[in-house]
Amino acid sequence: MTRATGRGAVATRPGLVWAVPAAVFFGMFALTPLLLVAVLSFTSWDGIGDPHFNGLDNWTALFHDPVMLQSVWTTLLLTALGVVTQTPVSILIGVWAAGKQRNRAVLSAVYFVPLLLSATAVSVVWRAVLDPNFGVPAQLTWLFGDGNLLGTKSGAIGVLTFVGVWQFTPLHALIYQGGARAIPQVLYQAAAVDGAGRVRQFLHITLPQLRNTVITSVILMVVGGLTTFDTVLILTQGGPGTDTTVTSYYMYQKAFKSFDFGTGSAIALVLVVVATLISLAVVRLSGYDRMRGTAEGL
Repeated sequence: MTRATGRGAVATRPGLVWAVPAAVFFGMFALTPLLLVAVLSFTSWDGIGDPHFNGLDNWTALFHDPVMLQSVWTTLLLTALGVVTQTPVSILIGVWAAGKQRNRAVLSAVYFVPLLLSATAVSVVWRAVLDPNFGVPAQLTWLFGDGNLLGTKSGAIGVLTFVGVWQFTPLHALIYQGGARAIPQVLYQAAAVDGAGRVRQFLHITLPQLRNTVITSVILMVVGGLTTFDTVLILTQGGPGTDTTVTSYYMYQKAFKSFDFGTGSAIALVLVVVATLISLAVVRLSGYDRMRGTAEGL
């Protein structure tokens, strides 16, 4: 397919045939499992033998389950805290890393090390560091009290938020670094001629130009926050009590501990729907679906 450009040249648009491999892959490994999970959500199955259809029993029990409702609110809380804490830190580090400061490359490489570690490895390390008997809190009782940060709801929520910031901020900082480097330098040069300092340039040039990058990063944070599992499993196991039981962890408990795969599938489907709706809301409310290039001349 061809189309005329503004200067009279003809540009060729790839045909739909190029999307076939990706569509087949997506159908096999995303849509098909999702369809099977939807079917299982209407059955009773312990993982052995054949599933038995039980209608809406799983869904009825799910929406009357106080732990399920609590897990949804906990998931939304951790997601919101992740966005609020990671976004400003990521922007500042990413914009700084896009500059030409001395030793910038070395410091950036060191800071991005957590990005190379798995969530499991990160959680194991922080569980050892925060151990109430032998970890850092046990040595700083004047600051952390009895040292059992994971023994209270507020402490556990705070730890999960902090570990998320430590682990995932480098990823989003890298995204902002690329976005900041794509900003035309002529904008900063014109602002400098007009007498604008670094702070005004950051507020009136950098942030507006990073608008689309911010939206992309926030969507990734939201999806990542809604599907958090490894960190909760290793650090808190949903405790104390069920105070940090997020939806994905509750799904794991139902399916792989209680062997109730029907209810577990229903929880998974709820998680998919909630994540999709929130992502679509962010896209529509932010105008991301009408995004235009911010590079010079576009």
